[in-house]
Amino acid sequence: MPKRKSSAALAQPITSSEMPPPLAATDHGPPLPKRRASARRVSQTKASMNPDKNANVLDHPQAFRASPDSGSNGDRMDLDAVMNVEQQVKDEDRDDSVPSLVTHGESDSTLSDISEMESPIKANAPPARASKKVGKGKAAPEAKSAGPAKVKKEDAKESQFLDPEADGVEEADEEEIKEALSRPPPINSDYLPLPWKGRRLGYACLNTYLRFSNPPVFSSRTCRIASILENRHPLRDPNEPPHATKNRPDREQPANHRRGQEFVEQLCLANVRDIPKMLRWNDRYGIKFMRLSSEMFPFASHEEYGYKLAPFASEALAEAGKVAAELGHRLTTHPGQYTQLGSPRKSVIDNALRDLDYHAEMLSLLKLPDQQDRDAVMILHLGGVFGDKEATLARFRENYAALPQNVKDRLVLENDDVSWSVHELLPICEELNIPFVLDYHHHNIIFDADQIREGTKDIVDLYPRILATWKRKNITPKMHYSEPCPEALTGRQRRKHSPRVATLPPLPDGVDLMIEAKDKEQAVFELMRIFKLPGHDLFNDMIPHVRKDENRAPKPTPKKKKKKATPKKKKAVKDEDEDADEESDEPEPATPEVVPNEDVGMGGPDGRVYWPPGQEHWLRPVKRVVKPKEDKKAPPGKELDEKGRIITPAMKRKRAVEAEAAEAAEAANVEGEELAEEVEAQVDAAGSAKAKGKAKAKAKARGKGQGSKADAADAAEAEGEILATQMESAIDAATVAAPKRTKGEKKPMTGESSQQPTAAMAAGESSQQPTRRQSRAKKVDYAEEEME
Repeated sequence: MPKRKSSAALAQPITSSEMPPPLAATDHGPPLPKRRASARRVSQTKASMNPDKNANVLDHPQAFRASPDSGSNGDRMDLDAVMNVEQQVKDEDRDDSVPSLVTHGESDSTLSDISEMESPIKANAPPARASKKVGKGKAAPEAKSAGPAKVKKEDAKESQFLDPEADGVEEADEEEIKEALSRPPPINSDYLPLPWKGRRLGYACLNTYLRFSNPPVFSSRTCRIASILENRHPLRDPNEPPHATKNRPDREQPANHRRGQEFVEQLCLANVRDIPKMLRWNDRYGIKFMRLSSEMFPFASHEEYGYKLAPFASEALAEAGKVAAELGHRLTTHPGQYTQLGSPRKSVIDNALRDLDYHAEMLSLLKLPDQQDRDAVMILHLGGVFGDKEATLARFRENYAALPQNVKDRLVLENDDVSWSVHELLPICEELNIPFVLDYHHHNIIFDADQIREGTKDIVDLYPRILATWKRKNITPKMHYSEPCPEALTGRQRRKHSPRVATLPPLPDGVDLMIEAKDKEQAVFELMRIFKLPGHDLFNDMIPHVRKDENRAPKPTPKKKKKKATPKKKKAVKDEDEDADEESDEPEPATPEVVPNEDVGMGGPDGRVYWPPGQEHWLRPVKRVVKPKEDKKAPPGKELDEKGRIITPAMKRKRAVEAEAAEAAEAANVEGEELAEEVEAQVDAAGSAKAKGKAKAKAKARGKGQGSKADAADAAEAEGEILATQMESAIDAATVAAPKRTKGEKKPMTGESSQQPTAAMAAGESSQQPTRRQSRAKKVDYAEEEME
C-alpha cells in the first residue's frame, strides 16, 4: 500500500495551552464539498408496517420483522430480499415522497414504522471527507431556511441507497482513495492500559457461546406481524400443541385479538427468562456489564400493534433485575437509529416518544437498587441533520423538554460517525444536563479538525467536561470502544466494526467501557488475555465442536457383524463363540452423566468457552457436506465410460457383442410382427372360402329340388366347417415351421406369402388333407348321391 504522507505541522506535539478554544455550538466553518453517494445500494422501502396497507407484511416469504438480530456494531436491516430496488426507483419517478432509509451509528433495534423514518443523508448530511484544514466532523454551513432542505429527485435516488455498514469492503472511487492516503496519521495517547483503570468491561445484547448452546439462550427472539395476526385464530386441533405444519391456526375460524397478544407475550417471556442465565454466565467469567437487546419485546412500541409490558412481564423482569442486583451487574439499552428527537416530521417524533417510553418501562420493571437503577441508561443518537443543524438542535431542545421525567433521567447522548461530532454534542449536553457518551471509533471518523486531531491524544483534554455531565446526575460514566476492520481505508469503509479489538483507549478511572465488536463476549475475553485483566484466568479454549456442558441423547452402539464361516469351520466357530460368551461379556457403554439445568451451557468444569479469532465454527458441530464429483479427464488415447472408468479392450469387445445381440433381438421382433400380419391375412382368406362353400352347397340343394335337400345342405355346411378347421391347423403349423429371414432379406411378395402355407401342407400333410378342387368335387358327388 502506498505510504501515507505526513504533515510536519501536524506531526508536532500540541499542548493543551496551544490548542484553540472550543467552538460554540453556533460556530460554523466554510462550506464543505458535497459527499459522493455510495455505489453500493441497499433496498429502500416506502411500505407501511400496517398489514392492511402492505401485503408484504402478511404473506411475503421474507416479510418485515420486528427488528433484525443486529449487534452493537450497527448491522443494518437486510431489506434487499424483501423489496425490489429497481421497481422502487421506478416508483419514485411517480412519487417524490419516498422516504429514505439510511442507517447510522450503533443500534440493536428498529423503530415502529419504517415508512415514517427520516434520512440524515437525504437531508444533506455532512460529508465523510474534507480538506486537511476542515475536519470530517465540521458543522455544515448555516442554511437560509430553518426547514429541511429540498433534495432533487436525482440526488434522492442516489443517496437513499447508501449502505455504509454493508458486509465486505465498500468500493471507493479513485478520489476517495487518494484523499484517504493523504489523511494525516492519528495521534494517539502514550497511555498504557496497565494497570487497568477502568471499572467494568461489557458487550452488547448477544452471547455467542450461549446462542449456540443446546438449548439456545438469547433474548432477541422476534416475529412478524403476519405471525401475530395468524395466531389470533384458534388451532385446527385445540387438543394438540401447535406445530409448524401439522397443527397451524385455522384462518377460517373467527379471530380473537387476545389470542394473538398471548402469542407475542409468550415470545417476550421466553426472551426475559434467558436474561438471568446470561447474567450468571457473565459473572462466572468476570464480565459485569451488558446491554439488553431492544428486540426483547417485539413491536412493543408499534403504533398499531404496540403494548405495555406490565403486568404480563413484571414478574419475569423483576427476577432478572434481582439477579443483576445480587451480582452487581450494570444493564443498559440502546434504542434504534430511527429514534430521532430532531426530525422535522411529527410522525417520526411520535414514534420516538413511544420507543423511549417502552425502553424506560423495561428498565424500571427490573426493580434495581438505586445506583444500579440510575446507571441503567438509554443511549441515543441525535440523528439526522435535515439540511440545517441549528434548526435540528432547536427541535431537539423542544422535544426533549416535553419528555416525561422518567425518560429524561435515563437518556444520554452519543456522538456518531455520520453527522454529529463531540464538539457539536457536548455543548448541548452541558446545556440540557444530559450525560455524554464518548465513542472513540466514531470520534476518529467525525471530528472537527480545527479543534482536535484524529486519535486518542487530543480527546483526553475533553475528559473533565465529559465526566462532569455524568457526575451532575450521579451516574457512573460509560464510554464505547471499537476499531475499524483492517482492510478499511476510506471514511465510509472505516465505519464498519472489526470482530475484535487489539487495544484499550486511555480510559479515566472508574469508567465502564462497552466493547462494540461483532464477536461480543469473545472480544472482551481477547482483551482480558492480552492485558491480563481481572478474569483472564477464568476461561479456557473450547474443544472444537465438543461441549461437555449439554445433555444429549446417547447414540446407540452399532452391533458388530459376524463373518460367515465355511461348513468345515462352523462347528469350531460355534464352540468358540459359546466359550467367549461365557468367559468375557463386553460391558455396556456407560450412560453419560446428566448435567444439572443450572450448569447447562456454562462451559463445564474447565470453563471451555473461548474460541480464537476466526474460529466461530467451533461453536457448532461440523456439517457433512457432500461435494459433487468432479468430471474425470481421460488419459491420452483412452476413453471413459459414464462412471468415469477407463474403457479397456475387453470392455469394448463385450459392448460390441451386446450391441450385436440387441440388434438381432430387435430384428427378430420385427420379423415376428411381419409374419403374424401375414398369417392373419391368410386366416381371413380361409374364412371367406368357408363362407363361399356354404353358399354354393345351399344353392345346388335348392336347384335340384328333390328329396331331402335341406339335409344335403346341412351336410355340405358341416363338411365346409371341417375343411376350414383343417386349413387353420395347417396355417398354424406353417407359422411355427416358417424359417426366419436374416437381416437385410427382402420381404416376399403377397403372392408368395399366400402360397407358403399351401406348400407346407403339400409337403407335410399331403396324405391326409385333400386340395380345394378335390374337396369341392367330393362335396358335389356327395350331394348328388344323397339326392338320388
